Formats: sequence, C-alpha cells, structure tokens
Amino acid sequence: MPYADLPEFIQALRDAGELVEFREPVSVDQEIACIADRVSKLPGGGPALLFHKPTANDRQYDAPVLINALGSERRLAMMCGVESFDGLRKRLSGLLETLQTPRRTLIEKLQVLPTLKELSGFFPRYGRKGPCREVVTTGDAVNLDDIPILKTWPQDGGRFVTYPLVFTESPADGKRNCGMYRIQQYDARTTGFHVHTHHTAAEHMRQARARGQDKLPAAVCIGGEPALTFAAVVPLPPGLDEMILAGFLQGKPVTMVPCETIPQHVPASCDYVIEGWIHINERRREGPFGDHTGFYSLADDYPVFHVSAITRRRKPTYFATVVGPPPQEDAWITRAIERLFLPLMQQTIPEVIDYRLPFAGVAHNLMLVKIHKAYPGQARKVAHAVWGLGQAAFTKVIVVIDQHGPALVNEAAVAAHVLSHLDASSQFEFVLGPTETLDHATRALHFGSKVAIDATRPMPGEPGATGQGSGITGLTEQSEHRAQNSGHATPDLAGIEHTRAWALGKHVFVIEIEKSRGHQAREIANEVFKRAGDAPLPLLIVLQAGLAVPGKAEALAWATLANIDPERDLLFDETPRQFNGRWILERHPRHIAVDATRKDSRDGFDRDWPEMQLHPPEVLARARELLQAKGITMPE
Repeated sequence: MPYADLPEFIQALRDAGELVEFREPVSVDQEIACIADRVSKLPGGGPALLFHKPTANDRQYDAPVLINALGSERRLAMMCGVESFDGLRKRLSGLLETLQTPRRTLIEKLQVLPTLKELSGFFPRYGRKGPCREVVTTGDAVNLDDIPILKTWPQDGGRFVTYPLVFTESPADGKRNCGMYRIQQYDARTTGFHVHTHHTAAEHMRQARARGQDKLPAAVCIGGEPALTFAAVVPLPPGLDEMILAGFLQGKPVTMVPCETIPQHVPASCDYVIEGWIHINERRREGPFGDHTGFYSLADDYPVFHVSAITRRRKPTYFATVVGPPPQEDAWITRAIERLFLPLMQQTIPEVIDYRLPFAGVAHNLMLVKIHKAYPGQARKVAHAVWGLGQAAFTKVIVVIDQHGPALVNEAAVAAHVLSHLDASSQFEFVLGPTETLDHATRALHFGSKVAIDATRPMPGEPGATGQGSGITGLTEQSEHRAQNSGHATPDLAGIEHTRAWALGKHVFVIEIEKSRGHQAREIANEVFKRAGDAPLPLLIVLQAGLAVPGKAEALAWATLANIDPERDLLFDETPRQFNGRWILERHPRHIAVDATRKDSRDGFDRDWPEMQLHPPEVLARARELLQAKGITMPE
C-alpha cells in the first residue's frame, strides 16, 4: 500500500514491530545520532527509531525525530508497498530497463507502450494547497532554530539537515531536479549549500551564472511520503523526474503544490519546506562534516542559501539520518540501488553475471564483479566499461572474478578466492580519472587513480596461461586455475618500528605504526620484501595504529580502501630487467603491500587529511543507557 505521509509510514513501522520509540528527552546534539549509529550496526540494520522529545540545551522541540527508517531490507520494501527486497528490485529495475534500452524497430517500440502507459499514470499532479503549507512563516519570523536539526558528530561544523530533498530547476530548459545535498545551518535564516561539481544542482548554478544570474531558487524539503527520500538518491537517467519515480514506487502520483516565496513546486505531503535562494557568488566555509566515508569531509567554501520562508505541517516529524563508518542506514539504500541497476549494467556489459558493492567500500571504494569469461583480457574490458557507467566512474577498486568463482553474496569466500591467487606480476591494472569529491586520499580533489584486479582464470595469451590460443579461444580452450598461493613466509619485523602486528587469516598481515616520517610504509615494505628473499609473503597492509580492530575483516577493508590512492599506495617488490629491447620493472608475484597510512607534506601530499569519526565517551555512555532501557545491547 502507498503511504500518504510519514505518519502513515510510522504507524506501519509500529504495527510491523520495526520501530523503537523513545519518550524521554534526548539531545539533538550527537545523542540521537550516536544511538542511530550504534543501532545501525545491529544485524540486518536494526530497527527504526522515533524520538518523541528531542532537546537542545534547555529547549524541547514539538516535532519528533525519525531516524534509521530506511535502514533495512524489510523497511525499504515496505516503503513502496511490496513484501520483500526482491519485490522492490523487480518493480523498479523493469522500469529503469525500459527507460534505458534503445528501441529500434516498430515492434520493439510497441512492446514498451504498456509500461509507458502505466508510467504516465504516475506523473505528478498539481494542486494549490497541501499539508506542507498548514503553517507558513516568512520574512523576519523565519527561524531555523525551530526545527530539531541534528549535530551528528563532535567535530561537525554545526547542525546539518541530513535527509534534505533539494529541488532546483534548470535555467536552460526548466527541468526539475530533486537531489540530496547536505545543508549546514549557519543561523536563523542562512545555511550552506553543499553540492559536488558532478551533481545536477551544480550544473543548474553554472547555467544560471552563464545567463548573468547570481541567484538560483531552491526548496529544501524534509519528510513526506517515504518514497520521496529514496527517489532523491537513486541515480536516474538524465531528464527523468524523480517525482515520477516516487509515484511509480508508491503506486500513486505525487501531489505538488506551489511554494510561498519562490517559483517552484514541492510535494504537498512534506513535513517541512525551507524556501529560499542560493547566492551563487556568495561563499562561506561549510563543514567539516562526519561523512559516509567514516572520516570528516574537509571544510571548504560553498554557496550560501538564504531562507525566505519555512512552511510545515501543523504536526511535523523531522526525518533524519546519520552517516559514518559502515554499516549505516545509507548502506542498505546503496544495496537496494545496487540490485536495481544490475539489469542495466547487464545491458551494457552482457557478460556480467552479478556485481556487489560491499558495505566496507562505502559505495565508491570497492566493487566486486562476476563475469562469464570467454576470451583473454575480458576482465579488464569489463572494468573499463564499469568506469564508463555514470557514478561507477568513481569506483576506486574493481575486483573481477569469473563464472568459476564463488557467489558474490559470500564476500568472505570471494576475498579468500582472490587473495589465495593474488599475483602482483599480472593482475593489477591502474588508470587515472575522476574521483569522488569526498575521497580524501586522492592526489588531487576530484582526480586520482583507480585499479582493476583481474582475479579470473587466465586464458591462452594471458599471463599465467600457456599458448596463444586460437580465433575461438573460449570455445576450444579450457580456462586454467591461477597458481594458488599455498603458503607464506612470516614477515620478519625484527628491529622495524611498529606498534602492533597481526594476521587476518592466511593471506593478510597487518602492520600498525605511529607515523614519524615520509614514505615510512614504503620503507617498511621494502625491508620486509628484502628479508623474505624469494619466499612468498601474505598481503601486507601498513595501517595507522588503532584504526582497525584485529580480526575484524570488514573494518580493516574499510580503513584500507578509504586511505589509498591505488597507484601511489600499492607497493610492489620490483626489479629492473630488459624485455623486448626495453627496460621494465618486473614485480615479484607474491610481494604486495598497501600503504594505508595518512599522508602529509612529508610524502609530497599537499591536501589536508581528515580524522576518523568517533563518539565521545560521555555520549556513548548515554546511548548505552538509553538502549539498555529498551532491551537493546549496544554494539561496540
């Protein structure tokens, strides 16, 4: 069933046993966010949370705070009225496939008419009034302090709207966009407007500036039908209105109403609408902010948003989320998007059997791809094709296995499969290109390296295989196993400065250090390589002391992936030799290290390096107390 608004969704969560409610006062300054962060670490994402008495200093807000509402497979399915996560995938992936697939013949075009007819029934409807305009405040009466906006982490630059539905329109063609760009409150009537250069709202600002305009109207909406929030984060084909998608998801059109002070329409069901103007040329320091990477995104200058009106429901609910070290609520949303886009990836790259974005990769640091391999070099072709797909261009590490490998859902088995055959001499391919704005480890903002790891069985013509094959290699030759790494020498760390060393299984060895000089990890790796001689070594990971807990594979993967620019930080044991008349660096196949330490000017790194997000002890103690009262043991 479609939910008309957040109150209906909250009641459905309550009826389904998916909601834990707190009726005691809880602070919007870190306490609510800390509880949500800890709960999201529970198996399956934990329950949704409703705080009836959010407070700030001596003030108690009238509006409750809903958080972690979309943080599980079941609740994402409930959002659009289907029984299971797979039902959500089937419903939406069919639509996206229809919209993305070129139709060349008349018959092909006729085949999609039923879907297009159905879709036309979900175009937004327009009215004059709605619940979001039950209370209207304009001019000097506008006060953002009346909204229970959260501060989520101790070093945050202030309070941030974390689930904003930001509506802008193109000055060029009037097309609407609804994106999710964080909003930092500065004072009662101004905020920051944080949007990355790759996103649509940034393009709208560039279009406005090209027309000599220094302001762009925008509406920041909070709450409403839960499908609205999901639709705002789905990377849709260019030109597709997110409100059509939201209508399709929930099975009924979104009703839009005009704003009070700007020439735009917004969903009538929203709990809050913050109207105003982005002053494109007025910049102010925004951040830092504890982001989904698990590290604080660095403070930078962004345009200022001047609020001209706040409209709201008579009894609003403040819809929020917290982001930080995975898994969090956003990890489950990413998993849903991953499943939705598999059919689209298979259209472009038909040999793809499956792909997966492990939670440890925070959406853009790691992708596992399983393919049906039929010819040499196919894994590398697939990796380059993935880097050509929209936001997948930002993927830092792509690992490709073939049809003989384990199912990607078993991430531990995939890791063991890849690591047991890892070969530095032939499996790594580096590229340079655009990177995610929030990736702090790249050599420059928006630009850095990425790596593909070809963990497929070699075929004739590829390193590790015999012969050159024939014109129909995939039909006449059987793929061979890569040589398995049957054993490793224990790394010799005698006399090497480190704080702790530990093994993770048979194939990974972690060296924790307190960094005291530039390129220290490289020095350590080279010395360990030298001492090992020709003996094989496990994968060495040099890590900042205390960043990962021994034995926790997911936390180690997250910390490692977040802190590398692959071409710079993957270290090999290389020896010069002549090959076909030219000098090359030949890599020892079993000597590989990763420098996952923080970089600074001593390493030739000119950007600032952020801190990991951690809750203060007193906030953790308060969260533990409140959760224990609900019968929930807080994950550490």
